Amino acid sequence: MTRLPERLGEFASALLAPERPVPEGLVGPDGEPSARRFAVYRNNVFVGLIDALRAGFPCTVRLVGDEFFAAMARVFAAATPPSSPVLLRYGAEFPDFIASFPPAESLPYLADVARIERAATEAYHEREAVPLTPSALAGVPPDQASMLRFRLHPSVRLLRSPYPAFTIWRMNAADGKPAPVDLSEAQDTMVLRPDAEVDVRQVVPASHDFVAALGRGLALSQATETALAKDSDFDLSENLRELIQMGAFIGFELETRGAQP
Repeated sequence: MTRLPERLGEFASALLAPERPVPEGLVGPDGEPSARRFAVYRNNVFVGLIDALRAGFPCTVRLVGDEFFAAMARVFAAATPPSSPVLLRYGAEFPDFIASFPPAESLPYLADVARIERAATEAYHEREAVPLTPSALAGVPPDQASMLRFRLHPSVRLLRSPYPAFTIWRMNAADGKPAPVDLSEAQDTMVLRPDAEVDVRQVVPASHDFVAALGRGLALSQATETALAKDSDFDLSENLRELIQMGAFIGFELETRGAQP
């Protein structure tokens, strides 16, 4: 006798594979198998998954049009079923799928725009944390500041693109205005949600590398060296001021004095 987990697995596989027949033993109210009934149910499943992706990637929809997006999302849904019943979590792999989807090759920046959208979704649903205030650093001796190790807000996301992905994303947001773009321009993006609103902004490469280095646990001096290697004009004070103002940090450690709130 086939076990229930195996039956459920067969049922789920058939839902996402139109070429597969109705699972054995599945019958309608009349006690007879019905390929037509099952096809309707299968289509409803795909519609739900496509709608979930459409809601999570509105800029991507605007860039390719609803018809193309629906077809692309259907292929993705068939290959990547949800791993959680919470559809808000669905679509994490979608940007990488777009990057490998042949019909989208004419829009090489599309996957990176989708990555910005996904990062914004993840940041919005990330756990809450109280941002660090400027006054928290007042007691740090200047000669020990280089040993600071900052803790990033859990919602921080960094993205690097060889295309003007941030500009394209911004132009295709709800209040965006289309304009010509230079596709040879690389852009970095930082996403953060310190309070109720998600903050998505373009950052220069040195700032991207600086925040990334801090996120890896490097001391302030080491992160600064990383940024200076990218841009010798990197301004540490200005970057720290802006990051604290944004709410990018939730705490710090000073090796000679221990943990600070």
